[in-house]
Amino acid sequence: MSDTGEEWQVARRRKGAARKSNTLQPCAAAAACCQEELDVGKTVKRIRETVSELRYEDFLKDWKEQLLVAGSASLSEKRDTELSIDHVENGRDSRTSQHLECVCYGLGSFSSCVSARFQLAMLLLLLDAGQIPLKDCSVYDPAFTSGERDVLKELGLTVLTENEEGKRSATKPTLFYLMHCGKALYNNLLWKNWSTQQLPLMIIIGNSFNGMKDRAIEREFKQDYRYISQAVDVCEESVLPCPPRLIDVFSDTAVITFPSSSLNKLPQSTWTEPYEPQYQHCPDLEIIQREAVS
Repeated sequence: MSDTGEEWQVARRRKGAARKSNTLQPCAAAAACCQEELDVGKTVKRIRETVSELRYEDFLKDWKEQLLVAGSASLSEKRDTELSIDHVENGRDSRTSQHLECVCYGLGSFSSCVSARFQLAMLLLLLDAGQIPLKDCSVYDPAFTSGERDVLKELGLTVLTENEEGKRSATKPTLFYLMHCGKALYNNLLWKNWSTQQLPLMIIIGNSFNGMKDRAIEREFKQDYRYISQAVDVCEESVLPCPPRLIDVFSDTAVITFPSSSLNKLPQSTWTEPYEPQYQHCPDLEIIQREAVS
């Protein structure tokens, strides 16, 4: 690899202790320090070199195949729903070709953190594999510097300007790329799409829900992260392979989908008036919330 051993050590320390906010300060400080001097062209080139490096990794094939299987199922769910509605209303078949959209939250400061750069490179490879246009991939992280936002725009991605806190409604088949994000972000995303119509449109590539459950105190998990705790029993998870040398970049990652056949087994009361998550009692909230308007 082209990165120095020292750089990897920094990445390991950051990712290994990601749940402690004070450990993020050195990385954030480095990003702030280089904000004015970030060379957009050089950074874009470095990211594309990382893409080229990952392109020939053996494990990438499995990631692509898992995405294509999940994407095909999600698009099929959407087409079947549209066909059923249109057939009832108009007596005709209106199925058209579609592709996934993509939303990426919590990528991190990829200009100063090697793990974040590899995760960005993987995102670009998955967009290519899924034939998702770059402009149809929206990215956001409050940690992005203005220079990093320029880099993302140069790559062709759409940079969001508002902190959605993960509360994005999936109105069409959408890949959510959430690498090493906090539980609150996943919980918010599930809440916003908590219905038998919308959940099947979602594909999540991110932390395993089963892993979250296993590491949490059961009572607190059910109370604070209600939607993850319910989804873990009906979602389908396919664990993605990760080579040992990239364990701090891609560990504990899975493709998560929500088949209608599983959701329909739950009682109807499951979907009645889902309330918006509140986290007043969470001592270690793993999300940066948007500032309240005074």
